[in-house]
Amino acid sequence: MAFSKIEPFGEQRADIRSAIIAMTMANTWRSAKQQPLKITDFIPNFEPMQPKTENELKNILKNFQKA
Repeated sequence: MAFSKIEPFGEQRADIRSAIIAMTMANTWRSAKQQPLKITDFIPNFEPMQPKTENELKNILKNFQKA
């Protein structure tokens, strides 16, 4: 308790805990053919998104159509 006053963990620590749980659940139910997911796949990123090029947007739409 006293340590948390000196070195507070805050919401970033909570995001990491939630990401660990989400990663564990997702990897439990993934198929053997899929690559294991990483914790970074589940940690929120609050940095502004970079604009996408026209080709990148076309590729995204093609992938949606395949799914």
